[in-house]
Amino acid sequence: MSLFSSSQNSYLGIDFHSNNVKVVELKNENGRPKLVTYGYVDLGFDQKMIGTDKNNQEIIAKVISQVCRQAKTTTINVVSALPAHLVFGSILTLSALPKKQFTDAINKEAEKVIPLPLNQMVLDWKILKNNTVQGSINKNGKEQKVDSLGKVERRKNLKIEAEKKAKTVRILLTAAPREAVKNYINIFKLAKLNLLTLDTEQFSLIRSLVGNDPSALMIVDIGFKVTNVMIVVGGVTFMQRSVEVGGGLITQSIAKRMQVDLSRAEQFKYDLSVTKSQDLKQSVPEDINVVLQAIFDEIKYSLEIYQKQGTIPIEKIILTGGSSLLLNLPEYMSSVFNLKVFRGDPWARVIYPDELKPVLDEIGARFAVSVGLAMRYIE
Repeated sequence: MSLFSSSQNSYLGIDFHSNNVKVVELKNENGRPKLVTYGYVDLGFDQKMIGTDKNNQEIIAKVISQVCRQAKTTTINVVSALPAHLVFGSILTLSALPKKQFTDAINKEAEKVIPLPLNQMVLDWKILKNNTVQGSINKNGKEQKVDSLGKVERRKNLKIEAEKKAKTVRILLTAAPREAVKNYINIFKLAKLNLLTLDTEQFSLIRSLVGNDPSALMIVDIGFKVTNVMIVVGGVTFMQRSVEVGGGLITQSIAKRMQVDLSRAEQFKYDLSVTKSQDLKQSVPEDINVVLQAIFDEIKYSLEIYQKQGTIPIEKIILTGGSSLLLNLPEYMSSVFNLKVFRGDPWARVIYPDELKPVLDEIGARFAVSVGLAMRYIE
């Protein structure tokens, strides 16, 4: 049952992966996001929505429709996101140019930094101004949005004129495979939902976990298969890397060692986790430590790259993703990196009934992307 009445200015944030779908509906309440309803389905370890070919698009669409129906969502307007590993991002510094020359200049620079031919990619670029940015996956390097019918409309008022006085302009370039974009558009068309925009996971996480925080920080999103590491400075992604290591490897290791099925091993994983002791490094079960060390290596590498290029010290690490719920993980990471580490709260800027706080706190790490997606047209 929906928590609040239907509204025409509410939006669905839908985040789906190989075996789960997460849906959050937020309503615009005088410029603040207000929770309408949410839903989640986990297909388990044996049922997976693999790939986005035509047959599987229908399966994914049915599961999304099922979650929306069970959650009793009140709108068909959707913002979704491509997986981080499919999205390429880079910050370009260009000379200030007349409006007509800007797109050509960006495309030339994009050819230098994007590893695939541009005709296979959908490009989007945003002018970074006052350290704020709203992102989405668009076409032809122009400010546009994609709706569920695959139509594209150019947005107006690019505000390039305001940058003419500057000698250089900083551009956030985002690119994704054209075929992947088409597949996502078709999935939501099959689900009879109106896809307003394909956002990116990193922009969504910044929206839900960082907000207007001007500091330099790192977001570590530990999923089941992939861990995404992002460094954010003043609300803008400085760099983002992905490593194919996640909580699933811990689950598989526990299942093999204890000779139990994956479902039981998943529960054991959160029960074991990192036990409290004076020496946290000695208290980590080997099943967990092997995977954590691979993630820590990626974090260390990202910090080293940033330290060579960045000017503002990293202040903290924000954890999110289902596998970030390992017991005492923030304390353990803090002892390893000598930084403040805490789990992010995607509901911090959302209005909701006080009685829901215990439940929302428990599921928050899994819903950070979908909350950020639903905020796209509210904040």
